[in-house]
Amino acid sequence: MNQSDLVIRSALAGLLALGVAAGAAAEDKAPKDKCYGIAKAGKNDCGTSHSSCAGTSKVDNDPNAWKYVDKGTCEKVGGTLVSAMDMEKEMKMKK
Repeated sequence: MNQSDLVIRSALAGLLALGVAAGAAAEDKAPKDKCYGIAKAGKNDCGTSHSSCAGTSKVDNDPNAWKYVDKGTCEKVGGTLVSAMDMEKEMKMKK
């Protein structure tokens, strides 16, 4: 491989990496919902009523632990947009 081939291949690789990074950044800006009850143990995105920060839920599908998902997809993957704790509070207020 000569020097000009190496330069061309390096430039193409850089452009490809830039395109992938731009696509990931655009995806991060897409609207998201907090989806409760779908996180695996240790994979929640933020704190719950039983844990203080991301990655600390102790059980799979904790109804108070949430993950960010694309807007409008939560119920499709078996989750809810409201935590079990908030549902319980709401039910008590209706009584």
